[in-house]
Amino acid sequence: MLSDSNLIELAELIKAWAGQLGFSQAAISDVDLTIAEQQLAEWLANNFHGEMEYMTKHGKKRTRPGELISGTIRVISVRLDYLSQPMESAKDTLTNSQLGYISRYALGRDYHKVIRRKLQKLADKISGEVGEFGYRAFCDSAPVMEKALAQQSGLGWLGKHTNILTRDHGSWFFLGELYTDLPLPTDAPVAAHCGSCTACIAACPTGAIIAPYKLDARRCISYLTIELSGPIPLEFRPLIGNRIFGCDDCQLVCPWNKYAKLSAEPDFAIRNNLDTLTLIELFSWDEKKFLQQTEGSAIRRIGYIQWLRNIAVALGNAKSTVEIINSLQANRNGSQLVQEHINWALNQHGVN
Repeated sequence: MLSDSNLIELAELIKAWAGQLGFSQAAISDVDLTIAEQQLAEWLANNFHGEMEYMTKHGKKRTRPGELISGTIRVISVRLDYLSQPMESAKDTLTNSQLGYISRYALGRDYHKVIRRKLQKLADKISGEVGEFGYRAFCDSAPVMEKALAQQSGLGWLGKHTNILTRDHGSWFFLGELYTDLPLPTDAPVAAHCGSCTACIAACPTGAIIAPYKLDARRCISYLTIELSGPIPLEFRPLIGNRIFGCDDCQLVCPWNKYAKLSAEPDFAIRNNLDTLTLIELFSWDEKKFLQQTEGSAIRRIGYIQWLRNIAVALGNAKSTVEIINSLQANRNGSQLVQEHINWALNQHGVN
């Protein structure tokens, strides 16, 4: 049994080890998510989750860590910055309709693997100090309220766009968690600093942030291009612009992100020139090349058909050129889902 002084020392060691492993920050919270549980129930009741049925599974295990992993009484939350290039480059891509915009988090290696690997190393260091203990590592891959836990631990506050924000690092970071049975001392939450700012709400292309701290995922471009497997609703297609995987607009306008630091994590470096390829180039990939170019990437999760669907919409929103029309027409013999979006895109260019 560890004494209180031992636990205080261990908590400090854990934070130091996290830094040595490359995490940007670590903090510790308890597991009382009563308020978050109520907010989640209201969000689901409004059907804001759309087709994300996994949000309704597992009952209360999502908001009660001790029921998901028996014995859990503390959560070690970690932050890992991922921005690999200045925000100006992202804005430049968004204003060039010939390029495909990919959310900045997906330009490098799949963060799930990177963070879980680091969390396992952190757990190994803890066990080397105290012996065998109960734990489970998570990174956006299980019923875990990662934002609520991060907020509770003091890693940051929940912004009006529903992302976690920090004063010194903005919001360009991933979160991960280590559930544990160690009775570690907890950290205090930090105050919110969004004030009267509503820049993120005004910037959302599809009006998905329906009120401060309330996101209707069904309208969110990240949901439409990643989570939604069927046709993209007609009303949203023109608003998607050249965004083919996710959306960063709410982060790009957030004043706190002027303090964001570029990531030192090599795995998050841009791979395969995904930030500079034209829509025509991307649309020309066959499935084999898609799998090659997205190996080890979070992009792979949407599959080749959704990839083509998204690019077809972006091509429909691009400035008309003979090359774009030819590219769309050359891909008219694919899946029904893709064809429907290609036909829409051609219609946008005045071609039947």
